[in-house]
Amino acid sequence: MTDTTLDLGPQARAVARLALAVRDDQLAAPTPCPDLAVRHLLGHLLGLSVAFRDAGRKDLGATTDTSPESAVPDIGPGWREELPKVLDELAEVWRAPGPWTGTTRAGGIDMPGAVAGAVAVDELVIHGWDLARATGQPYDPDPAAVRVSYEFLRAAADENGQGGDGIFGPVVPVPDEAPLLDRAVGLSGRNPGWSAAR
Repeated sequence: MTDTTLDLGPQARAVARLALAVRDDQLAAPTPCPDLAVRHLLGHLLGLSVAFRDAGRKDLGATTDTSPESAVPDIGPGWREELPKVLDELAEVWRAPGPWTGTTRAGGIDMPGAVAGAVAVDELVIHGWDLARATGQPYDPDPAAVRVSYEFLRAAADENGQGGDGIFGPVVPVPDEAPLLDRAVGLSGRNPGWSAAR
């Protein structure tokens, strides 16, 4: 991952489109993330976008030092305007070469800039899938972002041993011939067949 850079714009826009199509009556619906309703997932997307925007700027402080597990994220009344704006800012920051070099911090963890960029991409891809599944929307992620997400998650799973835990939980086996997004979802600890009806 250390030599990888990617325009986060297409994937950020895909997530923004999904978020803006969420109906108010879906905010309490379950998601593939255990214990998180749609509103909490949206709050997490907002928080991580701010954190990785600031990590890319190397503007380290409260937004980059806070662990995502420290509190259940939620949304405020202006989230429909705020989330697309922050996603745009995130993508804009990471278009420059600087964020991908040196070191930075997000979620209270110091890491190389290139790793932070890959984590940001992965978060947008996987949580975009979560949001699409939870709200019954079609999902059209950026193929380049899916590739980065898959490679990142595969490396993390390999580090923990075959069949071990991925970043978000135990790896769910997915056939090698399955679409790359499904394989990334499985590596993230999710069942690619999950739907809100289950």
